[in-house]
Amino acid sequence: MKKVLSWVLLFLLVFWIGTNPGPAADVARGIGDGVSEIFTNIGTFFVDLANG
Repeated sequence: MKKVLSWVLLFLLVFWIGTNPGPAADVARGIGDGVSEIFTNIGTFFVDLANG
């Protein structure tokens, strides 16, 4: 059941990207920006930690 659900979700994702490429790109860009910000903040934390 889990495998079937995974395939259905993958199909829906590909279908959504194919029919709405603009909004899909905006979502991907937003996710990428969020992940980038998280890693930047983690780096800042360790730099501040090392500098005392």
